[in-house]
Amino acid sequence: MTLSRRHLLAGGVAGVLAGCSAPDRLGRPLIVTDSHPADYPTVVAMQWMADELARATGGRLALDIFAGGQLGEEKDTLELTIFGGIDMNRVNLAPLNAIAAETLVPTLPFLFDSIAHMRRAMDGAPGAAVLRALEPHGLIGLAFYDSGARGFYTVNRPVRAPADLAGAKIRVQNSDLFVATIQALGAAATPMSYGEVFQGLTQGVIDGAENNEPSYESSRHFEAAPFFTPTAHVMAPEVLTMARHRWERLDPADRKLILATARQSVAVMRAAWDAREASAIARLRAAGVTFVAGVDREAFRARVLPVWQRFLTTPALRRLAADMAAA
Repeated sequence: MTLSRRHLLAGGVAGVLAGCSAPDRLGRPLIVTDSHPADYPTVVAMQWMADELARATGGRLALDIFAGGQLGEEKDTLELTIFGGIDMNRVNLAPLNAIAAETLVPTLPFLFDSIAHMRRAMDGAPGAAVLRALEPHGLIGLAFYDSGARGFYTVNRPVRAPADLAGAKIRVQNSDLFVATIQALGAAATPMSYGEVFQGLTQGVIDGAENNEPSYESSRHFEAAPFFTPTAHVMAPEVLTMARHRWERLDPADRKLILATARQSVAVMRAAWDAREASAIARLRAAGVTFVAGVDREAFRARVLPVWQRFLTTPALRRLAADMAAA
């Protein structure tokens, strides 16, 4: 991180600590972060959003986007966003699970039957409930972005049924729910940072991992783990958030404009995502990846039912899960 970026972050934190509640007149761009690279669909959507806000306000509202993890890993940038050092942040739902229990629900294994099902749920009342749940924790939920359907990829064995995962060391995100899901399938869940996965695969530290096809392709994990099983066991979206500290210092008209533009950017993101997913699959097939056929998805679903019982600990969470499933 450059010195100027450190000053920007320090300035944001200082503004929060000063307790400023007046509309923001700092005259600086909103600091935006995303761990994905600059050409990733989420960043493409945020750049579209930046262009629209600049156009609508004559350049008064500007987004300064730092993609590719320039400002740190998600667990670090999320904390900075909550405390106001970063203004806007695209994050996976997993690191939010410990902050707002409602964010666990869209990450439940086999909750959604298809991407269309997920989009209906997150665009509707269930998704709105998840966004509202972030506000008491210092975040304003602006919109959901797609993260595809996750599948398993392995080094030396195709996976068609849970029995094929028995004893395999599978990398997961550092999330109790993801760990429990992998364990329920009979594998050894191995939490590991995303940047360590390729080395873990090549050195035998892990036998496989799970993710969507674009991430599997862009990370080049397919070079070490050439078997991909499209279980679609999780279709959890990602979320575009804003620091509540900064949100409350904006004029009401600017809040309305930012929220509307964020919601409009979802269509941009989804179009870019669908195109990227199709091209990633084509490149993976050309590279010789084996897309495993004959997957017993119902066997996987049956094995993870205890995970739902473990994490849906309140009537409110169970109702939210039911609403999403019925969307």
